[in-house]
Amino acid sequence: MSIQVFGTPDEQDDVQAIIRLVAEIEHAQQNELPEAFMSAFRTQDPVWTTAHGKRLSGWDEISAFTHKVLPGAMKDSTAVYEVERILFVRPDVAAVNARQRPVTHDGQPVDDVPEGRPFYVLAKEGGQWRIAAAQNTRVVS
Repeated sequence: MSIQVFGTPDEQDDVQAIIRLVAEIEHAQQNELPEAFMSAFRTQDPVWTTAHGKRLSGWDEISAFTHKVLPGAMKDSTAVYEVERILFVRPDVAAVNARQRPVTHDGQPVDDVPEGRPFYVLAKEGGQWRIAAAQNTRVVS
């Protein structure tokens, strides 16, 4: 896995911490864990736009949507995530591009489901990276 890193992180461990956060998002999605998914977001005024273009604003709205759609969302397939690029806008703000590949539950690629390209704006607060804003875009070929 080759990750492009631009800018200057606050600490050397920040890149690994961001990779772990994206892995936590993957785990929460794969296991349909709404609370674990929500733990990736900052609580103050987060924004998320889904792959279908639905904009969700604020913790409560994102949480309500997540609790409604995540349970059962992975019944046919799931996805694996790979961090591809991190731009440290400031030492405590990072823009992160990821690749989201659909796979079967045993890890085989799913060809008839488009990939996603999550984009996360992360803020480091109290030593923890959390999603301040995110957008997931489906790849159209």
